[in-house]
Amino acid sequence: MKRFLILQLRPEADASDGEFAAFLEKGGLREDQVHRVCLDRETLPEALQLDSYAGVIVGGGPGCVSDAAEEKDPTEAKIEAEILSLMPEITARDIPFMGCCYGIGILGHHLGAEVSKRRYGESVGPVRCRMVEDDPLLTGLPQTFDAFVGHKEAVQDLPEGCVHLLSSEPCPYQMIRYGQNVYATQFHPEADGDVFEARIKIYKHRGYFAPDAAEDLIATCQAADVTVPVEILRRFVARYR
Repeated sequence: MKRFLILQLRPEADASDGEFAAFLEKGGLREDQVHRVCLDRETLPEALQLDSYAGVIVGGGPGCVSDAAEEKDPTEAKIEAEILSLMPEITARDIPFMGCCYGIGILGHHLGAEVSKRRYGESVGPVRCRMVEDDPLLTGLPQTFDAFVGHKEAVQDLPEGCVHLLSSEPCPYQMIRYGQNVYATQFHPEADGDVFEARIKIYKHRGYFAPDAAEDLIATCQAADVTVPVEILRRFVARYR
């Protein structure tokens, strides 16, 4: 079996490790079935061959694609540039790809869509998603379900060539597909209440919410019934492994 390439963008080691563990657990993967690259402290291998992987999974992170170049943290700018360097081949060859949260901004930006903070940002916590179009990763799932979100920027219009799969009332583009195999979600398909509790504590002072709201947000996330998104991640892995 080919391995999956997991690209991580979180400079905070505890957040990165927690996300990686969630990808393995929710995706039904073992460590020997993936190649993990933490782009905050590693670079992509010079001889990277995407053909050698079953697919590419991109995690979330605190950076924003839409931030001006002079405002970007150097590490976040480096991470963004490295992921964007892969997108021409991924989209041209329809290589299996699952971009989670930050990944939808990367895909949208690569395809020429506006990614900005102008509208469609969502507070940290659960949001109700609604199915817009059927897809092999969604067939048989509930028409509406809750997912965990938390983002400052969003794709403002459907990128050219994409299929609109899932929507929410605050943010219309919760899941899109380009070609047959390139997917991106605004929500976090790997996250459950415990994962989001950890991230709320880690990113308490990163501008996603008022710091004194952290405990209430944790309680809301732990009480939420969020089970369907992890099935989407599991199906992605099962389809391409």
